[in-house]
Amino acid sequence: MSLPGKKIILGVCGSIAAYKAAFLVRLLVKEGAEVQVVMTEAAQEFITPLTLATLSKRPVLSQFSSDRSTGQWNNHVDLGIWADLLLVAPASAHTLAKFASGHCDDLLTAVYLSARCPVWVAPAMDLDMYQHPSVQTNLKKLASYGNTIIDAEEGELASGLSGVGRLAEPENIAHKLSAFFEHSQSLHNKKVLITAGPTQEPIDPVRYLTNASSGKMGYALAQEAARRGAKVALVSGLVALEFNHPAVTITSVTTAEEMLEASQKRFGEVDIVIFAAAVSDYAPAQKYSQKIKKKDDTLTLTLKKNPDIAQTLGRQKKDGQTLVGFALETNNEIAHARQKLEKKNLDIVVLNSLNDPGAGFEHDTNQVSLLNRKNSDILQFNLKDKADVARDIWNFIEQYEV
Repeated sequence: MSLPGKKIILGVCGSIAAYKAAFLVRLLVKEGAEVQVVMTEAAQEFITPLTLATLSKRPVLSQFSSDRSTGQWNNHVDLGIWADLLLVAPASAHTLAKFASGHCDDLLTAVYLSARCPVWVAPAMDLDMYQHPSVQTNLKKLASYGNTIIDAEEGELASGLSGVGRLAEPENIAHKLSAFFEHSQSLHNKKVLITAGPTQEPIDPVRYLTNASSGKMGYALAQEAARRGAKVALVSGLVALEFNHPAVTITSVTTAEEMLEASQKRFGEVDIVIFAAAVSDYAPAQKYSQKIKKKDDTLTLTLKKNPDIAQTLGRQKKDGQTLVGFALETNNEIAHARQKLEKKNLDIVVLNSLNDPGAGFEHDTNQVSLLNRKNSDILQFNLKDKADVARDIWNFIEQYEV
């Protein structure tokens, strides 16, 4: 584990777990990081700024003005530019709510809103607070903003209760940071194209054909690529996801034809393409200009075959490009995945089966197997959160490219 020269802002909030910030600062400094502590006023009720200043070897910041008599101030914009990463640990329920809503009334929230770097948040609170829908909603909001959530751990809490709510142990946080920076620039100078979400094929002005894809897997892949330093073009069907990252450009489309057109515009300039979208295989041969009225007991629609985006772009593949496809199967999974490798000129196929509970559409989790054209090996993973699956997939892609 090593963090040489990394500039880390550690935000410390009002929580009994604030005492662990001392151990965390010591670990990060020991691994070579420059640590600037920013405390809320409430945090100072639990641990003194002197303790953290001594360990970090830098004055602790908590106010906008460090000397009102001279007008000297702590510039939150400069801090947001200086840092390689903003880590808030412990993050209280109060601060989570302010981050989620954009409320800015102290130095830490101003630094958060100004940060150009990755933001990691490690919540800590009693188990009932942690499980409250408002807290969980705020955590999901922060994740949708591109922030990384370090989940609270299970154990004995200050209240005397036992459950999930403890701040992740400083050693675990430090290891996660080290692993992140190890991979943070592995896709530097790479351009990536990712398709995500469902397509919709209109029948009439109010009806359409679609599928149950949420887009979560494609968006997780885009977020992970951006974290590793890539510039990402994300071509997305209509999804109920919020996502904002300066390295990711999102093009929203509706139909398969629109997704193909948007993808073709970017295909020639990218190094890696991931076809994660669930594209409708067929579309109505005719779009009715008026709403179809209910008349007979049955209604027959004539469908036409949509273009196969992966196969179309696979034919245009250039030397040096890596193409990754998804195969969602219900039977003969491996055989069908290998057929896709050849038929669509792909380098890698991510296989998931609807027979695996918790995998596939709409879930926050997925279970995948990875195949490639270089050998017959199959790398299988257990059920994981889609953010973790995205990391596994990118690790596999990078190993394939070496």
